[in-house]
Amino acid sequence: MSSENPKRALFAAFAEIAKALGHGARLEIIELLAQGERTVETLAARCGLSVAGASQHLRLMRRAGLLASRRSGKHVLYRLSDPSVLELTTALHRVGEGNAAAVRDIVRGYFIDRDALEPVSRKELGRRLRDGAVTVLDVRPEDEYAAGHLPNALNIPLRELSRRLREIPKGREIVAYCRGPYCVLAFEAVTFLRKRGLSARRLEGGYPEWKASGLAVESAEAPRAATT
Repeated sequence: MSSENPKRALFAAFAEIAKALGHGARLEIIELLAQGERTVETLAARCGLSVAGASQHLRLMRRAGLLASRRSGKHVLYRLSDPSVLELTTALHRVGEGNAAAVRDIVRGYFIDRDALEPVSRKELGRRLRDGAVTVLDVRPEDEYAAGHLPNALNIPLRELSRRLREIPKGREIVAYCRGPYCVLAFEAVTFLRKRGLSARRLEGGYPEWKASGLAVESAEAPRAATT
């Protein structure tokens, strides 16, 4: 029998996982992979990294068990290894907002101050979707929408919102969503829509949190039900 203390061995292994999260770019990669599988090239472009730099981050996170991958033709597609990875980052968000002054200042100064109305909860949006009383607006890029989106959501990426404003049905409140609680796309969309006299709010969280709650989602291929 090994003389190594098993508790300390476990803590050392957990510390390696924590170290794999210890970079802002890696947390951003996790946010992106929560939308669906991505190649290293796509992740590098979205995060403002070189392909070599993104590859290094991905290798480290895969060794720590946070990511999995598969080959598709000439490309390697990366994904979160397990839904608990998203739960881990959500717990990190809660600790930061509750205990770190720098985090609280950013959240209060950018996110809360820009959102004069309370966000729409997932439960409320689910009820309003059943009643047909709301227009759901997905402001993520087209490839993220194709990988998975809320039922009947209209996809107009933020960069196209001004040009395609007339595509949004009139006379109903708009609920915008994007990648997660700190994704600025939905905040920017709501600000833009309100300045044009439209009734708009954002969804609490984003697509990954909706899916993780076991609520129905759709993809470009076929509608399907999410599992917890």
